[in-house]
Amino acid sequence: MFVRVVNEVNDLWVGQTVAVPDARLPPGWPSPVRPPGAAGWERSAVAWLLDQCPPEYRAHRAITGQPVALAWLAAHHVLAQGRANTAARAVARADLRDVLAAHELEAVVTSLEHEHARLLATHRAVGLVQDALRGLDYVPRL
Repeated sequence: MFVRVVNEVNDLWVGQTVAVPDARLPPGWPSPVRPPGAAGWERSAVAWLLDQCPPEYRAHRAITGQPVALAWLAAHHVLAQGRANTAARAVARADLRDVLAAHELEAVVTSLEHEHARLLATHRAVGLVQDALRGLDYVPRL
């Protein structure tokens, strides 16, 4: 959800658009995807899910025309990326120590760790979108 700020508050200038968390959305909901039930929400979900998959998937109507199947496939794809990342992190130092300087190797490992965290968040977000596409409602915990 976005709102327009109409006066200066907290260093925001007049007319600036800021994101406001939507209480109807679970934590981790991807910001490019509109809330379930909003106009165009499934279209935004499909576009975001396709961004999580290899670009070749866009050529297949069987994938792009079935949002629930696309979400299922995106979840598997992101999970596979996470497994590949985990495997790479496990052997990076051993495999690359003879070809990279120590600081370069640490930069690679740090990058892999950051990517692992991003993939975990993406996998959760894909699951949230998949649940919504299947008609499951988010109920906040008290």
